[in-house]
Amino acid sequence: MQPSDRTARGAVVLTGASSGLGRAAAIHLARSGFTVFAGVRSKEAAKDLANESEHLIPLELDVTSAAAISAAREKVTETCGEQGLLGLVNNAGVCVSAPLECVSAEDLRYQLEVNVVGAMAMAQAFLPLLRAGRSAGGPVGRIVNVSSGVGRVASPFLGVYATSQFAKEGLSDSLRRELAAQSVSVSVIEPGAILTPIWDKVSDTAERILGESSPEVAAVYRKPFTAFVAMNDRRAKASRTKPDQFAAAVAHAMTAQRPKVRYRVGIDSWAATFASRLLPDSVLDTVLVKATAR
Repeated sequence: MQPSDRTARGAVVLTGASSGLGRAAAIHLARSGFTVFAGVRSKEAAKDLANESEHLIPLELDVTSAAAISAAREKVTETCGEQGLLGLVNNAGVCVSAPLECVSAEDLRYQLEVNVVGAMAMAQAFLPLLRAGRSAGGPVGRIVNVSSGVGRVASPFLGVYATSQFAKEGLSDSLRRELAAQSVSVSVIEPGAILTPIWDKVSDTAERILGESSPEVAAVYRKPFTAFVAMNDRRAKASRTKPDQFAAAVAHAMTAQRPKVRYRVGIDSWAATFASRLLPDSVLDTVLVKATAR
């Protein structure tokens, strides 16, 4: 099949497509007629996605690996040809949840490598293809960086994750302004709590980190931290926000003549934005401390 046949509506690279929000967005775009290069971490996930649509092309991709990113770029270039690339969705991410006193330098580096450095490396690798794209209207190329409401309001026990999301927000703002004259848009999607497999991983990581701390330090944090993890789990399960809403935001960023600078998905994401803008830090501190003490 020739590149022009495969990319009639445009080609999009989307990382973190194995499950949850990324999987929902990849399938939604593919069923809408886009060619989607879906980054996954395992052969099983690749096979599962490939069965969903002929427009889905799985890529075994680790965003912390320069070699893996280079190989992905070569495959995308070979498939897209002169048509270039319409979009890049940096969705791959991890969430380290733990008291900051307990977080190791290794865990901090891993959080930043995946969520921030990985997103930057992907943008650098695919920008030449994004600039080479063609558009019937709107930007020639489109980048979407997935952050969260925690990139606006730093919650207790999510300090490392918040650090990465605040960094991604700043990265996105700078990149958007640098690329404005090149007809490449940069949007940020900030989803709130949505029930996906990431919450199981958060609980597992939390238990590991607390278990690796000294007994004295662990004793200080165990009760409030355990309550916080349980509260987050309840919020995710009670959330009415669905992965399809996230997928719709991604699709809008890929199709709109004027993509939004920020897409907020879920009431809690909007609440975080308003709280960060309107409430004094002292009030916000009180609200968050009381909420996590329940």
